[in-house]
Amino acid sequence: MSSTGKKFIVVGGGIGGLAAAVALSQQGVHVTVLEQASELGEIGAGVQLGPNAFAALDSLGVGENARKRAVFTEQLIMMDAVDGSEVGSFPVGQAFRDRFKNPYAVIHRADIHTSLLEGTQGSDLIHVETSTKVVSVTQDKEGVTAVVQNGRVFKADALVAADGVRSVIREKMFNDPPRISGHVVYRAVVPVAEMPLDLQINAPVVWAGPDCHLVHYPLRDGQQYNLVVTFHSRQEEEWGVTDGSKEEVLSYFDGICPRARQMLHLPKTWRRWATADRNPLEKWGDGRVTMLGDAAHGMLQYMAQGACMAIEDAVTLGEAMKHCQGDVVKAFQLYEKSRIPRTARVVLSAREMGRLYHVKGVERLVRNQLWVGRTPERFYDALEWLYGWRAENSLAL
Repeated sequence: MSSTGKKFIVVGGGIGGLAAAVALSQQGVHVTVLEQASELGEIGAGVQLGPNAFAALDSLGVGENARKRAVFTEQLIMMDAVDGSEVGSFPVGQAFRDRFKNPYAVIHRADIHTSLLEGTQGSDLIHVETSTKVVSVTQDKEGVTAVVQNGRVFKADALVAADGVRSVIREKMFNDPPRISGHVVYRAVVPVAEMPLDLQINAPVVWAGPDCHLVHYPLRDGQQYNLVVTFHSRQEEEWGVTDGSKEEVLSYFDGICPRARQMLHLPKTWRRWATADRNPLEKWGDGRVTMLGDAAHGMLQYMAQGACMAIEDAVTLGEAMKHCQGDVVKAFQLYEKSRIPRTARVVLSAREMGRLYHVKGVERLVRNQLWVGRTPERFYDALEWLYGWRAENSLAL
């Protein structure tokens, strides 16, 4: 793509930031990515990619990169962690792919990040600066100035804050506190040889329990299994990531069946996330500054759409720049108009899905009956709003 002469700063070199860099470069924009870490990378383990994510990745030209690293699943399964019964399964095989034109898959976070990083390589329009933490941003009618921790100054026509759920830019613009959920998430990766044979299932499997649940699914050609456990903490939590303990995990899962409980003994080490999300905002920026990804709409994990929404954001931003013929202010307004209602719906849906996973007593029985008699087509219709997203229909015109 030939240069238009426009220059953007993208703050953050994670999944959303790299996706934004690729999308903007496709529109001839010079992009400088400022990443505070000493090297580009991703923490965590697995993520799930719905067909909407693959549509976005294809638009960025990196869909095949991701596909070769992903594990394609045939169904999504919910189990009752109390009695071990199957609540329901949601087929995501050929009929699902035909409906939404793309698959459902699971992938390691590092592998999706690598796929996007490959999309930035070889481009004369993308420049990445690591060990570069932005501490202040100002703007005027002509452009934006970002000052970083060591005093260096970067100037551009516009700035996109993709600096994650702890966004410095969001704090400076809106100063809205995170919503501490009280839900604690433990994540680990287990070698396939250590996973019980009857649980080596090619599907994301949710074991829903009272105030807790477990999820497992294969990664990296089935050589590993991602294991995620979540519980409602007994104590007041502070948002953050620490090392975890097996003893704490076991103390929250007394009431679940042995088949599910055995998985809690598998990891050698755990990482502990005290989770939070953000209340949706009516705007993400002002003038020549906007936000993207978790900085804009940090969400709980229950819809498995955090990474998917960030990649969609990036594609939509590129489409808005194209539609507005490079008028930055108008493009940002169109981008926010297009993205804010959709991402807010996912944020709020994730909260409700988390509640549904963790119900007990009579509510548990009601939840389990919600799946009875539902055909795959009814599931597909209910999720058309989410999985039917395409780049060509991304703008709210």
